Amino acid sequence: MNSTNAEASLYELRLVCPQSLVETLSDALQALDALSVSVEDADAHTDAEQALFGEPGMPAPRDGWERSVVLALFSGEAQALEAGRILQAQDFFSDCALQGVATIADQDWVRLTQAQFAPVEITPSFWIVPSWHQLPAAASHSIVLDPGLAFGTGTHPTTRMCLSWIARNPLPTTVLDYGCGSGILAIAAAKFGAKGVCAVDIDPAAVQATRDNANNNSVTLNAGLPDAATGRYDLVVANILSSPLKVLAPLLCSLTQSGGRLLLSGILERQAEELQAAYAPFCTLQILDSQEGWILMSATLD
Repeated sequence: MNSTNAEASLYELRLVCPQSLVETLSDALQALDALSVSVEDADAHTDAEQALFGEPGMPAPRDGWERSVVLALFSGEAQALEAGRILQAQDFFSDCALQGVATIADQDWVRLTQAQFAPVEITPSFWIVPSWHQLPAAASHSIVLDPGLAFGTGTHPTTRMCLSWIARNPLPTTVLDYGCGSGILAIAAAKFGAKGVCAVDIDPAAVQATRDNANNNSVTLNAGLPDAATGRYDLVVANILSSPLKVLAPLLCSLTQSGGRLLLSGILERQAEELQAAYAPFCTLQILDSQEGWILMSATLD
């Protein structure tokens, strides 16, 4: 989001799902960097409306509504539409429905958004810091990154696990960030010593955000659409979601140098075996880390 534009519109992605999938859908939307996620009764103001609160001192009659509307705010229309497209490709979405994307009335979204974001500690010495915050005294490494049009602010477990791995391990010369979003992982790789860093995304807004963020952090990298990824890389990082990761298995492995490492995130713990099966023809994926129900997986290519 451009901090000079205090009257910017947001875009609301509206979905309907059964109660059993509210948490899964909300987690996925957070992984796609929704600015906020809220849940409402899909049958509100109808004869089917259900109360969630019982008599005082008594337990609630139920944990959630039978059908819920899940509302996610995004800073760009293209981002909201892309999030909807990615979610529709997920296995769990068969019982859900996409109702559309709506423009939300103008407010001072910059002030509201800034209130939600504070510096994020990746390691004691590595922090992700919004531009309106002071750098923590302990931060010997940092990335200045504001919420914007592209995925990736460092607040979600999937991003934090990737950043932590990058900060704690010696980096090879060439790194590819596939599905770069804001460019946060590519910028981190450059900050921690990689010399040939490439960042690609299918969304032109993400490519531009990556270039802007790289410039703001004084790092050099090559950002472009997927065809900008040429040759093979010592490290390939992809923080997306499980369904596109499965589809991309042959491509991501072909982009990884023999003896190089593949690092995958955006995966729920229960999806580990699915990913291992999808990548089995090319490599053996193992779980490196887990946070809040999400996992980081990796393999070394033969």
